Amino acid sequence: AADPGNPSRPPALLVATVFGVGYAPVAPGTLGSAAGLLLWWILPAAALVQATAIVALFVIGSWSGNVAEHYYGRTDPGQVVIDEVMGMLITLFLNPVGWRGAIGAFFLFRLFDVIKPYPANRLERLHGGVGVMADDGMAAVYANLALRAALYVLR
Repeated sequence: AADPGNPSRPPALLVATVFGVGYAPVAPGTLGSAAGLLLWWILPAAALVQATAIVALFVIGSWSGNVAEHYYGRTDPGQVVIDEVMGMLITLFLNPVGWRGAIGAFFLFRLFDVIKPYPANRLERLHGGVGVMADDGMAAVYANLALRAALYVLR
């Protein structure tokens, strides 16, 4: 592991793994998405609050993802799940849903996060923590639009 003396490493890894959720032995990304769903539920529904949370997660996720990549010695390590938390907030952003719709959003985000349609597949090639966050952000934009379409069709 690089940077053995980096004093920002412990807090960065705590943030990147969402307090250890990313160390789950099975499906850490899915559990990170569930943590995002929980955060969405806790946050006030106000658009400004949600948007601020998304921007803040992108910034701290980029920083902590960068530290985590150096620590684990690989690009977008599986333990980093803060990108999934942000992805769930983007998926649900300005979508008027209750819990049923939020569960649907969860599955849509997981689908788009796994298949990574263009340009999400290209964004993950960006350098460092920005790449860690950007591909999930783009997958979440697709999930947000798919959720909007589903809500339109179902109403």
